[in-house]
Amino acid sequence: MGPGWRAASVALVGGSVAIFAALRRLAVAVPQPAAVRSRPGRVWRWRNLLVSFAHSVLAGLWALFSLWHSPELLSDIQDGYSVSGHLLVCFSSGYFIHDTLDIIFNHQSRSSWEYLVHHAMAISAFISLIITGRFLVAAVLLLLVEVSNIFLTVRMLLKMSNVPSPALYEANKYINLVVYFAFRLAPQAYLTCYFLRHVELQGQGAFLTANLLLLDAMILMYFSRLLRSDFFPSLRKGSAGRDVDGEKFLID
Repeated sequence: MGPGWRAASVALVGGSVAIFAALRRLAVAVPQPAAVRSRPGRVWRWRNLLVSFAHSVLAGLWALFSLWHSPELLSDIQDGYSVSGHLLVCFSSGYFIHDTLDIIFNHQSRSSWEYLVHHAMAISAFISLIITGRFLVAAVLLLLVEVSNIFLTVRMLLKMSNVPSPALYEANKYINLVVYFAFRLAPQAYLTCYFLRHVELQGQGAFLTANLLLLDAMILMYFSRLLRSDFFPSLRKGSAGRDVDGEKFLID
Protein backbone atom coordinates (compact mmCIF):
# COMPACT_ATOMS: atom_id res chain seq x y z
CA MET A 1 0.00 0.00 0.00
CA GLY A 2 1.19 3.48 -0.86
CA PRO A 3 1.91 6.27 1.62
CA GLY A 4 -1.30 8.06 0.63
CA TRP A 5 -3.49 5.09 1.58
CA ARG A 6 -1.62 4.64 4.84
CA ALA A 7 -2.14 8.31 5.69
CA ALA A 8 -5.83 7.94 4.90
CA SER A 9 -5.95 4.88 7.18
CA VAL A 10 -4.40 6.87 10.03
CA ALA A 11 -7.07 9.53 9.49
CA LEU A 12 -9.77 6.85 9.56
CA VAL A 13 -8.46 5.47 12.85
CA GLY A 14 -8.37 8.97 14.30
CA GLY A 15 -11.91 9.60 13.09
CA SER A 16 -13.03 6.39 14.76
CA VAL A 17 -11.48 7.52 18.06
CA ALA A 18 -13.45 10.76 17.74
CA ILE A 19 -16.69 8.87 17.00
CA PHE A 20 -16.37 6.78 20.15
CA ALA A 21 -15.46 9.85 22.20
CA ALA A 22 -18.72 11.40 20.97
CA LEU A 23 -20.62 8.21 21.84
CA ARG A 24 -19.07 8.39 25.30
CA ARG A 25 -20.55 11.86 25.72
CA LEU A 26 -23.94 10.68 24.47
CA ALA A 27 -23.85 7.82 26.98
CA VAL A 28 -23.98 10.41 29.76
CA ALA A 29 -27.54 11.24 28.66
CA VAL A 30 -28.74 7.62 28.80
CA PRO A 31 -30.89 7.05 31.92
CA GLN A 32 -29.12 4.99 34.55
CA PRO A 33 -30.86 2.34 36.67
CA ALA A 34 -31.17 3.10 40.37
CA ALA A 35 -28.66 0.35 41.18
CA VAL A 36 -26.07 2.19 39.07
CA ARG A 37 -26.86 5.71 40.33
CA SER A 38 -26.60 4.58 43.94
CA ARG A 39 -23.05 3.29 43.48
CA PRO A 40 -20.61 5.93 42.18
CA GLY A 41 -18.12 3.24 41.19
CA ARG A 42 -20.60 1.86 38.69
CA VAL A 43 -21.32 5.08 36.79
CA TRP A 44 -18.13 5.06 34.73
CA ARG A 45 -18.45 1.34 34.14
CA TRP A 46 -22.04 1.68 32.93
CA ARG A 47 -21.11 4.35 30.38
CA ASN A 48 -18.03 2.45 29.27
CA LEU A 49 -20.11 -0.67 28.67
CA LEU A 50 -22.68 1.28 26.64
CA VAL A 51 -19.90 2.42 24.29
CA SER A 52 -18.56 -1.15 24.18
CA PHE A 53 -22.06 -2.38 23.30
CA ALA A 54 -22.29 0.12 20.42
CA HIS A 55 -18.94 -1.07 19.05
CA SER A 56 -19.93 -4.73 19.36
CA VAL A 57 -23.17 -4.23 17.44
CA LEU A 58 -21.57 -2.17 14.68
CA ALA A 59 -18.36 -4.20 14.30
CA GLY A 60 -20.04 -7.60 14.69
CA LEU A 61 -22.65 -6.91 12.02
CA TRP A 62 -20.01 -5.27 9.82
CA ALA A 63 -17.76 -8.36 10.02
CA LEU A 64 -20.71 -10.63 9.15
CA PHE A 65 -21.63 -8.41 6.20
CA SER A 66 -18.04 -8.27 4.91
CA LEU A 67 -17.73 -12.07 4.85
CA TRP A 68 -21.25 -12.57 3.44
CA HIS A 69 -20.66 -9.99 0.70
CA SER A 70 -17.21 -11.35 -0.26
CA PRO A 71 -17.08 -15.06 0.74
CA GLU A 72 -14.14 -15.58 -1.63
CA LEU A 73 -11.97 -13.80 0.96
CA LEU A 74 -11.97 -16.95 3.07
CA SER A 75 -9.91 -18.73 0.40
CA ASP A 76 -7.01 -16.30 0.87
CA ILE A 77 -6.61 -15.39 4.52
CA GLN A 78 -3.06 -14.06 4.10
CA ASP A 79 -3.44 -11.80 1.06
CA GLY A 80 -7.18 -11.44 0.53
CA TYR A 81 -8.33 -7.82 0.60
CA SER A 82 -11.56 -5.86 0.67
CA VAL A 83 -12.19 -2.17 1.25
CA SER A 84 -14.95 -3.08 3.72
CA GLY A 85 -12.58 -5.25 5.75
CA HIS A 86 -9.91 -2.54 5.74
CA LEU A 87 -12.38 0.08 6.97
CA LEU A 88 -13.61 -2.29 9.66
CA VAL A 89 -10.09 -2.83 10.99
CA CYS A 90 -9.53 0.96 11.09
CA PHE A 91 -12.89 1.43 12.84
CA SER A 92 -12.16 -1.18 15.52
CA SER A 93 -8.61 0.09 16.02
CA GLY A 94 -10.11 3.47 16.88
CA TYR A 95 -12.42 1.84 19.42
CA PHE A 96 -9.58 -0.05 21.13
CA ILE A 97 -7.49 3.14 21.31
CA HIS A 98 -10.44 5.09 22.73
CA ASP A 99 -11.25 2.42 25.32
CA THR A 100 -7.62 2.24 26.39
CA LEU A 101 -7.53 6.00 26.94
CA ASP A 102 -10.89 5.88 28.73
CA ILE A 103 -9.60 3.25 31.15
CA ILE A 104 -6.33 5.09 31.83
CA PHE A 105 -7.71 8.62 32.15
CA ASN A 106 -10.47 7.46 34.49
CA HIS A 107 -7.97 5.65 36.74
CA GLN A 108 -9.41 2.21 36.07
CA SER A 109 -6.15 0.56 35.00
CA ARG A 110 -5.81 -1.57 38.10
CA SER A 111 -9.24 -3.21 37.85
CA SER A 112 -9.10 -3.41 34.04
CA TRP A 113 -5.49 -4.37 33.42
CA GLU A 114 -6.45 -7.48 31.42
CA TYR A 115 -8.42 -5.27 29.07
CA LEU A 116 -5.36 -3.09 28.60
CA VAL A 117 -3.28 -6.15 27.69
CA HIS A 118 -5.94 -7.29 25.22
CA HIS A 119 -6.22 -3.83 23.67
CA ALA A 120 -2.44 -3.50 23.32
CA MET A 121 -2.38 -6.82 21.45
CA ALA A 122 -5.29 -5.83 19.20
CA ILE A 123 -3.94 -2.34 18.42
CA SER A 124 -0.43 -3.56 17.58
CA ALA A 125 -1.76 -6.41 15.43
CA PHE A 126 -4.27 -4.23 13.59
CA ILE A 127 -1.70 -1.51 12.91
CA SER A 128 0.59 -4.11 11.34
CA LEU A 129 -2.29 -5.27 9.12
CA ILE A 130 -3.13 -1.72 8.08
CA ILE A 131 0.51 -0.99 7.20
CA THR A 132 1.16 -4.18 5.23
CA GLY A 133 -2.32 -4.87 3.85
CA ARG A 134 -1.86 -8.55 4.70
CA PHE A 135 -3.93 -10.81 6.99
CA LEU A 136 -6.90 -8.43 6.85
CA VAL A 137 -9.21 -11.40 6.36
CA ALA A 138 -7.89 -12.92 9.59
CA ALA A 139 -8.75 -9.66 11.38
CA VAL A 140 -12.30 -9.72 9.99
CA LEU A 141 -12.71 -13.31 11.19
CA LEU A 142 -11.45 -12.35 14.63
CA LEU A 143 -13.89 -9.44 14.75
CA LEU A 144 -16.76 -11.91 14.52
CA VAL A 145 -16.11 -12.11 18.26
CA GLU A 146 -18.01 -8.83 18.55
CA VAL A 147 -21.24 -10.72 17.86
CA SER A 148 -20.53 -12.69 21.04
CA ASN A 149 -19.60 -9.49 22.87
CA ILE A 150 -23.09 -8.11 22.26
CA PHE A 151 -24.54 -10.72 24.60
CA LEU A 152 -21.63 -10.59 27.04
CA THR A 153 -22.17 -6.84 27.40
CA VAL A 154 -25.92 -7.28 27.84
CA ARG A 155 -25.12 -9.83 30.56
CA MET A 156 -22.99 -7.35 32.50
CA LEU A 157 -25.46 -4.49 32.06
CA LEU A 158 -28.21 -6.72 33.45
CA LYS A 159 -26.07 -7.67 36.43
CA MET A 160 -25.17 -4.06 37.15
CA SER A 161 -28.74 -2.81 36.92
CA ASN A 162 -30.16 -5.59 39.12
CA VAL A 163 -32.97 -6.25 36.67
CA PRO A 164 -35.79 -7.89 38.64
CA SER A 165 -36.65 -10.34 35.83
CA PRO A 166 -34.44 -13.44 36.15
CA ALA A 167 -36.04 -14.84 32.98
CA LEU A 168 -34.32 -12.15 30.89
CA TYR A 169 -30.93 -12.97 32.36
CA GLU A 170 -31.53 -16.71 31.94
CA ALA A 171 -32.49 -16.34 28.28
CA ASN A 172 -29.44 -14.21 27.57
CA LYS A 173 -27.27 -16.71 29.46
CA TYR A 174 -28.04 -19.54 27.05
CA ILE A 175 -27.94 -17.38 23.94
CA ASN A 176 -24.60 -16.08 25.13
CA LEU A 177 -23.22 -19.61 25.44
CA VAL A 178 -24.30 -20.54 21.90
CA VAL A 179 -22.86 -17.42 20.27
CA TYR A 180 -19.69 -17.78 22.36
CA PHE A 181 -19.05 -21.10 20.63
CA ALA A 182 -20.13 -19.90 17.17
CA PHE A 183 -18.46 -16.50 17.02
CA ARG A 184 -15.61 -16.64 19.52
CA LEU A 185 -14.29 -20.17 20.00
CA ALA A 186 -14.89 -21.47 16.47
CA PRO A 187 -13.21 -18.61 14.52
CA GLN A 188 -10.37 -18.54 17.04
CA ALA A 189 -9.76 -22.28 16.71
CA TYR A 190 -9.91 -22.11 12.90
CA LEU A 191 -7.43 -19.23 12.70
CA THR A 192 -5.06 -20.85 15.19
CA CYS A 193 -4.96 -24.04 13.13
CA TYR A 194 -4.49 -22.03 9.93
CA PHE A 195 -1.62 -19.95 11.30
CA LEU A 196 0.19 -22.95 12.77
CA ARG A 197 -0.14 -24.88 9.50
CA HIS A 198 0.31 -22.29 6.78
CA VAL A 199 1.96 -19.12 8.11
CA GLU A 200 5.73 -18.80 8.27
CA LEU A 201 6.95 -18.10 11.79
CA GLN A 202 9.02 -15.09 10.91
CA GLY A 203 8.41 -11.36 10.73
CA GLN A 204 4.77 -10.36 10.80
CA GLY A 205 3.65 -14.01 10.68
CA ALA A 206 5.54 -14.82 13.89
CA PHE A 207 4.23 -11.69 15.62
CA LEU A 208 0.61 -12.42 14.72
CA THR A 209 0.91 -16.10 15.63
CA ALA A 210 2.27 -15.21 19.07
CA ASN A 211 -0.59 -12.74 19.55
CA LEU A 212 -3.09 -15.37 18.47
CA LEU A 213 -1.77 -18.00 20.88
CA LEU A 214 -1.83 -15.55 23.77
CA LEU A 215 -5.40 -14.64 22.82
CA ASP A 216 -6.26 -18.36 22.82
CA ALA A 217 -5.13 -18.63 26.42
CA MET A 218 -7.10 -15.53 27.43
CA ILE A 219 -10.28 -16.70 25.70
CA LEU A 220 -10.13 -20.13 27.35
CA MET A 221 -9.60 -18.49 30.73
CA TYR A 222 -12.60 -16.21 30.16
CA PHE A 223 -14.69 -19.17 29.04
CA SER A 224 -13.89 -21.10 32.21
CA ARG A 225 -14.89 -18.06 34.28
CA LEU A 226 -18.13 -17.72 32.35
CA LEU A 227 -19.03 -21.39 32.88
CA ARG A 228 -18.26 -21.22 36.61
CA SER A 229 -20.22 -18.01 37.06
CA ASP A 230 -23.35 -18.84 35.08
CA PHE A 231 -23.54 -22.63 35.02
CA PHE A 232 -21.42 -24.02 37.87
CA PRO A 233 -21.51 -21.35 40.62
CA SER A 234 -20.53 -23.91 43.26
CA LEU A 235 -17.10 -24.17 41.60
CA ARG A 236 -16.31 -20.50 41.95
CA LYS A 237 -13.38 -19.75 44.25
CA GLY A 238 -12.88 -16.63 46.29
CA SER A 239 -15.87 -14.88 44.77
CA ALA A 240 -17.92 -14.36 47.92
CA GLY A 241 -18.61 -10.69 48.46
CA ARG A 242 -17.18 -9.62 45.11
CA ASP A 243 -19.02 -6.85 43.37
CA VAL A 244 -19.14 -5.63 39.78
CA ASP A 245 -17.87 -2.24 40.96
CA GLY A 246 -14.39 -3.71 41.09
CA GLU A 247 -14.55 -5.61 37.83
CA LYS A 248 -14.79 -4.40 34.26
CA PHE A 249 -14.90 -7.91 32.88
CA LEU A 250 -18.09 -9.35 31.50
CA ILE A 251 -17.45 -12.86 32.73
CA ASP A 252 -17.52 -12.24 36.49
